Amino acid sequence: MPAQATTAEERRAAWVEHVRMEGASPFKELEWRLLGPVKQGGRVECITRAPGKSGALWVGAGAGNVWKSQSNGLTWTPVFEHESTFSIGDVAVAASDPDVVWVGTGEVLMARSSYAGTGVFKSSDGGRSWAHMGLDETHHIGRVIIHPKNPDMVWVAAIGHLYTRNSQRGVFRTRDGGRTWQRSLFVDDRTGAIDLVMDPRDPNTLYATTWQHERRPWGHRAFGAGCGVWKSIDGGDTWQRLTKGLPTGDDVGRIGITVAPTDSRILYAVLDHRSKEAEGVYRSDDAGASWRRVNKDRIRAGYDFCIVRVAPDNPEEVWVPGQTTWRSIDGGVTWTQVKGALIHLLEHDSSVLHLDAHALWFDPDNADHVILGNDGGVHVSWDRGATWLHLNNLPIGEFYAVGYDLDKPFNVYGGTQDNAALFGPIDHTPKVGEPDRWSHVYLDQWGGGDSYFTYRDPTDRQTIYYEHQFGVLRRKDMRTGKTKGIQPRGKKGEAPYRYNWMTPFCISPHEPRTLYYGAQRLLKSVDRGDHWTPVSPDLTTQPGADRQGNVPFGTITSISVSTLDAALFYVGTDDGNVQVTRDGGETWGLIDDGLPDQWVSRVQASRHVESRVYVTMTAYRDDDFRAYAWTSDDHGKTWKNLAAGLPSESVNVIFEDPVNAEHLYLGTDLGVYVSKDRGVTWHSLSATLPTTPVHDLFVHPREPTLVIGTHGRSVWALDISKIRR
Repeated sequence: MPAQATTAEERRAAWVEHVRMEGASPFKELEWRLLGPVKQGGRVECITRAPGKSGALWVGAGAGNVWKSQSNGLTWTPVFEHESTFSIGDVAVAASDPDVVWVGTGEVLMARSSYAGTGVFKSSDGGRSWAHMGLDETHHIGRVIIHPKNPDMVWVAAIGHLYTRNSQRGVFRTRDGGRTWQRSLFVDDRTGAIDLVMDPRDPNTLYATTWQHERRPWGHRAFGAGCGVWKSIDGGDTWQRLTKGLPTGDDVGRIGITVAPTDSRILYAVLDHRSKEAEGVYRSDDAGASWRRVNKDRIRAGYDFCIVRVAPDNPEEVWVPGQTTWRSIDGGVTWTQVKGALIHLLEHDSSVLHLDAHALWFDPDNADHVILGNDGGVHVSWDRGATWLHLNNLPIGEFYAVGYDLDKPFNVYGGTQDNAALFGPIDHTPKVGEPDRWSHVYLDQWGGGDSYFTYRDPTDRQTIYYEHQFGVLRRKDMRTGKTKGIQPRGKKGEAPYRYNWMTPFCISPHEPRTLYYGAQRLLKSVDRGDHWTPVSPDLTTQPGADRQGNVPFGTITSISVSTLDAALFYVGTDDGNVQVTRDGGETWGLIDDGLPDQWVSRVQASRHVESRVYVTMTAYRDDDFRAYAWTSDDHGKTWKNLAAGLPSESVNVIFEDPVNAEHLYLGTDLGVYVSKDRGVTWHSLSATLPTTPVHDLFVHPREPTLVIGTHGRSVWALDISKIRR
């Protein structure tokens, strides 16, 4: 059964405990050091600029906090990095007072790895300090609009929960600077507001779009009758649904909307739809009273994007950022892809504009000046997209996993969301004006690529294993650049393999040519991936049709091979199974007695005691943000809870110190913790770290160094000598 969604009150209490533990920690003075990388960029969800020629540039990274630049992006300062969330939906600066800034939290990209926010925040001093202004249960905010003359009047498009139904969604309004809110537009508990724009000539005229969606671990429904376009002419007191010329019904998806700055009678909407004949760009020339589909060329919207912008000097020039970015100069009829010459601020091997754009800002006083935000970061053009400067100087890499080698100094390896796999030296610290010493393992033809577990071959320092989504595993010779695909495939007549989005694989600690790989079965290769043999049956619950969709489910998510016994290994699955074999895979036992039916985020065999094992789980896919962690000293027959001393934060990883068996390190969606008594008590290690999700971590076997891979703030390191003392 699904877990109970964590309430806003419980999340607030957990954050209070998080802050208390930071201040009470005996290790609060320990300083984390940023390792980078920087040059790869990361997902940018929103871009805005304070009014005036010298106004500050503001960027919201999807999972990487808010950044401010007073130098047109040459240098940046993180200004929203110690709040209760790191996940950003929108940033708005008041036109009447550039010191007033509002942040709507929770990613707009409603993907499987999108994080929930904690409502809206306000700064009255240009980002130096922040006040939480409520709307905690919205989880995801698509847009924030501030009245052009009254900074206390604000409208918010609230998407709502990603995985569960709730009522705090729709359009909200405050007239008193956030002290109180009124829900202005509401459809139902599955439909939220995703976009919101204001008529530039009349602040009482607003247009909103609503989106019905529902995600489960095994799929996403992004269409429904709740999707639509709405208009208010009284500042949100009342709303009218606009339907003339627009598709309606169960096949309509996400919709983006904009108003032409030079003629507010002209509106454009980009609409996702199950039918390619209905999907595309719609235009109204009568302030929304009627619409017509205008694109002759196919414009694919997709629930990931649905953004449309109009040039500030020409109502016929329309831009649609998406997987690729498109431009029309005839009112949306014909389209050309925006490409242009690309120049990187820091050295980068890509020569093409990165895919997956989520934000586009036009300078209202100079339409040639365009800023694009995509999965590769911030891109600036001063010639309407003919050339682009990639401001790849933000440390906002979204790492899924990190590993190491035994060089001196050692290197860190990791895979990122859409910015490929990279490796870099432990002694690197990014500095303005200096090169980034990290290197890409590969780049795809679009300048990035999703990557996950990344390992260097222990027998050949020039060979690296890396993977793409859904288990596409590769082995690369870094000398020649040649890559061989080594993903295992099922035999004819057998059930096809199911691959998790982030498929686990590992190198045996006993035989470096041996690899293990998790589908729904565990597979083994003794020749570096050239051939594979199953060493288990299906280790999942074999979920039925009620838990199957457009994403594979019933898959292995974590593998651990004991360093003390080559025949002992554990696996965990996305549907809550934990399994063990003590004879190299000949027989398996289910060891989940007393454990919940939740996604196994990590299973780890002890490095010190053969019968000891650790397990963590995450239930965020049920909007349950509690901590789940256990240990067993009898190969999983019985379990002891380790989470009693932790705040309610989803746990991603647990790691046993290779030197001291009593010391455990744990990474959550909000930081890092250490225990010196095997989980009886926990101490925060987050006092000098941004609020950031720690997806993976390790302690190097030779050096007293803890390394964390964050999903939004790249890679950090901490000297743990004091902890060990």
